[in-house]
Amino acid sequence: MKNQKSYTVNEATKILEHFCAYQERCHKEVEQKLYDLKMIPEAKEKIILHLIQHNFLNEERFAKAFVRGKFSIKKWGRIKIINELKFKNITEYNIKTALQEIDEDDYLETLGKIAKKKLNLLKEPNAFKKKNKLVTFLLSKGYESELVYKIVNTLM
Repeated sequence: MKNQKSYTVNEATKILEHFCAYQERCHKEVEQKLYDLKMIPEAKEKIILHLIQHNFLNEERFAKAFVRGKFSIKKWGRIKIINELKFKNITEYNIKTALQEIDEDDYLETLGKIAKKKLNLLKEPNAFKKKNKLVTFLLSKGYESELVYKIVNTLM
């Protein structure tokens, strides 16, 4: 077995402060990092409490930043964003609040843009198969099926 470095609560707290300051984190990511540092449960609790009290760890802020990033950079739809946030154990309340970061007009405009872009890239001669591929792609990006079918039917 390798020589595993052990950390004091203060050392681990500094590591986690840096970890959270570098990028917004959720509780699950912080708990995983503490687990990786082999911290005991009492130390984990103390460190997490410190991070929350000193505003290094804020689940609502994390959720909002996550939504903004995944929508504006990766062009994800609401369904995919919601599923990822649930996977990260974010509360329903914070998910709902965070989704308000997406402007409805931007959302529909983005869906239209990625649908047009993908349609131009599809080299399928069969119209039915082409439509099917476009629908599958947009659904995999996490857009709601009723919006996907609406946009696909206007494009094709």
